[in-house]
Amino acid sequence: MSRTEQLNKIAAGNGFIAALDQSGGSTPKALANYGVGEDSYSGEEEMYAAVHAMRTRIITSPSFNGEKILGAILFEKTMDGEIEGIATARYLWDKLEVVPFLKVDKGLEDDNNGIQIMKPMPDLDLLLEKAVAAGIFGTKMRSVINSANADGIAKVVDQQFAVGAQILAHGLVPIIEPEVNIHAGDKAECEALLRAQLIKHLDALPEGQQVMLKLTLPEAANFYKELVAHPGVLSVVALSGGYDIDEACERLSANKGMIASFSRALTSGLQASQSDDEFDSALKAAIDRIYAASVGDAAAKAA
Repeated sequence: MSRTEQLNKIAAGNGFIAALDQSGGSTPKALANYGVGEDSYSGEEEMYAAVHAMRTRIITSPSFNGEKILGAILFEKTMDGEIEGIATARYLWDKLEVVPFLKVDKGLEDDNNGIQIMKPMPDLDLLLEKAVAAGIFGTKMRSVINSANADGIAKVVDQQFAVGAQILAHGLVPIIEPEVNIHAGDKAECEALLRAQLIKHLDALPEGQQVMLKLTLPEAANFYKELVAHPGVLSVVALSGGYDIDEACERLSANKGMIASFSRALTSGLQASQSDDEFDSALKAAIDRIYAASVGDAAAKAA
């Protein structure tokens, strides 16, 4: 399949995107939730080997395929690794028809005026060149909004679209991710300010260019419908942001046109100690629920 077919698959939106992109800072917690404590590995390389084994188990599970999963977001070391002797991104697309994405940010700055912008990425062009060579379709980079500071939120979105332009120049599709903290006391006000800034930047995109948006599930149903319909948007995906799978799927079901891009909600039922049958059953149950919430399919919800 060609890149055009990957684009069409994402645009059709018949499924969801799996977020498998925990990085250095979040990997120990992800492993602990999976039942692999810090006493099980020594040093960074062993830690990354352990998380790659976890991701390999997920990706090679019978239920993980392009039927219900549109794409998967990878961490750089996962992209650099292999699954069954095949480079990870190539395995995802060639074997499973799952579109590969890459997390490119280097983490967050400390909170300043209610926001956390991305740390500098001086080697981004080199990483993007490597991503293109590896068969990556698009990228993801995350900022965080903790309170409704208008200037701060404008700064977050300015940075996201500036980096997005750099990514587009390499022929990749950027996932713009200005996450609103689900614990923000003024979450709805954050979302209103964010939506206005996103529309402003989307309206300024050159004709024919498209980005994806990854947004926290909003307080008001269909709050982002203008973004879903915008010609500059290929797809709007939702992050679970700490909501458990029940609340994440309930909120997602109320937002027409948004699909999931869940991490914790996808993997929360998985344990290293599970037998293969137990593991596959738990993963299939999560995939089926998230798919149903993403596509709004009555038959899928009844399955």
